[in-house]
Amino acid sequence: MVTDHSDAAPGVLDHVISRTMWRLAPYLMLLYVVSFLDRANVGFAKQALQSSVGISESAYAMGAGLFFISYSLCGFPSNLILHKIGAKVWISLLLVTWGVVSMSTMFVTGPTSFYLLRLLLGITEAGFFPGTILYLTYWFPNRVRGQIVGLFYLGVPISLALGGPLSGLLLEIHSRAGLQGWQWMFLVEGLIALVLGITAFWYLDNRPPNAQWLPPAEKTALIEVLAREEQERRTIGPAKVLPMLFDPHVLRFVLIYFLIQMSVYGAIFYLPAEISALIHKPAGLEVGSVSAIPWICALVAVYWIPKAADRRGNHRRLAALTLLIAGIASFAFPTAGPVEGLLALSLAVSGFIAVQPLFWTFPTGYLADSAKAGGIALIGTGNLGGFLAPNLKVWTDEYFHSQSAGLYLLAAITVLNAGLIALTKTRHAHEDHP
Repeated sequence: MVTDHSDAAPGVLDHVISRTMWRLAPYLMLLYVVSFLDRANVGFAKQALQSSVGISESAYAMGAGLFFISYSLCGFPSNLILHKIGAKVWISLLLVTWGVVSMSTMFVTGPTSFYLLRLLLGITEAGFFPGTILYLTYWFPNRVRGQIVGLFYLGVPISLALGGPLSGLLLEIHSRAGLQGWQWMFLVEGLIALVLGITAFWYLDNRPPNAQWLPPAEKTALIEVLAREEQERRTIGPAKVLPMLFDPHVLRFVLIYFLIQMSVYGAIFYLPAEISALIHKPAGLEVGSVSAIPWICALVAVYWIPKAADRRGNHRRLAALTLLIAGIASFAFPTAGPVEGLLALSLAVSGFIAVQPLFWTFPTGYLADSAKAGGIALIGTGNLGGFLAPNLKVWTDEYFHSQSAGLYLLAAITVLNAGLIALTKTRHAHEDHP
């Protein structure tokens, strides 16, 4: 783990980190809640889209996955723009535009419009996640990076724990103002993003020197340690975009993240349907409420596991173990009963979410300057795993004539990725060798 050598008075750096954490982490987490809600609510609309506008199983899988094509392609230029003009303007613009697109999903009339809007949503959301990971490196030193990213990642289980009941409740609205429940769901949840996008412009500051809410001594201490760490990264990893594109460590990070996203979205897109089958109930408030249980478990995991990893400096080993447990639970799920199945799902999704803050300490501790901006976004192309996962599941189920074959394949991929992480060596300060 990195040891800070700041010249600041004892306790000043800890105090400014705490102040900055309370200022930024809850707000960014809230934005991530809305981001994830707007990309994952399609899972709750699946049955309604099939019955109302004739979206088939394969068309749903294609539309759910198309989001990740445009999302992955647009993240790279978006992060370079954010690095150039700052988060204040760029993140605000992204929120407003994806809110409009999400609301527009209420006008889907068939597969073509569904595909188009999922592609547009991917374009507009592309810059938010990699941009926020980059933004956090402007504000927080290495020694707390894992737990800060973990706090940001709390947005995923919160979104899916609260979003399940909310989406289920909205789905049960029957033809108010000429709109069906699924249309109200997209309208309300997209409108939230639009409103928050307006507030982001007034709330966010680009970097610590712009923060009027930081006392001068604390601001100086934070700027000094961040500058020192940035200089250290320039000596161990690429600082320019072109060398970063061919760096073997970065390419391995892309592969690991791609496989993680296959596991994550294999769960997200099909968890409501699996819960529905598990408890023998149609999609609605009850299924939404039960679907919240695995995400509540993930909430606990994503808070404590990165914090423990920062404290002990064992990010790689703990990431591999977390993913291994998730993979074993995924293997157990298809043949489990209702109680055991819910437990297995809870362990699996907890691992899928908690491993990601641990993972992000690898590239953010290795890359510097514009290579960091581009590298985070390049690694983010691993979200193409979210395109492959649902389509691979459908293909595997059809090929083997089994509703469980795709789940077993995704579980095997998770275990394989745990091994890949365990064997990964990097050259940054967070590295924990075998």
